[in-house]
Amino acid sequence: MKPTVYLPSMLTIVALAACNSLSSPIISSPRFTTYQAEGDSATVAASLNSFRAALGGILNAPNSAPTDSGRREINWDGVPAAVTNVDTFPLAFFNVNSKRGVLLSTPGTGLRVDSTDFGVPAQFHAFSPKKLFAAVGSDEVVVDFKLSGTNTNGLSTGFGVVFSDVDVAGSTAVALYDSTGALIANLAAPAKSSADEFSFIGAVFAQPIIARVVITSGNAALNAPVTDVSAGGTKDLVAMDDFVYGEPRP
Repeated sequence: MKPTVYLPSMLTIVALAACNSLSSPIISSPRFTTYQAEGDSATVAASLNSFRAALGGILNAPNSAPTDSGRREINWDGVPAAVTNVDTFPLAFFNVNSKRGVLLSTPGTGLRVDSTDFGVPAQFHAFSPKKLFAAVGSDEVVVDFKLSGTNTNGLSTGFGVVFSDVDVAGSTAVALYDSTGALIANLAAPAKSSADEFSFIGAVFAQPIIARVVITSGNAALNAPVTDVSAGGTKDLVAMDDFVYGEPRP
């Protein structure tokens, strides 16, 4: 699937449609290019590789010093056993323990990195095996950028997420905000068309502008006592895998 370029006039319409999700000013922004895909791992990997190329530069290793180019990635698989399969994953893990310039938070009760497909292997599948990620008690995760390993706020040129088991169109989205708190893009992840498929959504700007990302994965907390629509329930429960983003810069 070809990337889509959005101009400021189109972006304003998208932002207005999404503004009820977070109280923020609405502004026009520079154009951005979206990358999206749904399908098997090979199909999603092709779009993800195009997204990586658009971010430019190389993959900067964990714990490497901040730089002015390249990208960072989180695939959860190197998370130690002590903070896997518990609902207390450290919010600053990817800026302190494995420095990649990201602070995580949620309006829920915690975060979880899971190696068991959240106990539902027929429903959830890891894109880069074997671990997945989700909030606990919420369907929302917030990502704030820092210059890697520091307390200095950072800005990224782009951000993308691979999702597992997006059943309902519009249930899963990635909202991007600038340093003033203005919504600059709201990206809906495509729903899968058959079982065992993944969804990817991301956007790239020409300059570092993204200060915060709000990810809505599904329309209910994954650990809630509800049944997913793919199993005959009424809610779309969604897990996350790879995060890919431009190196956070000053």
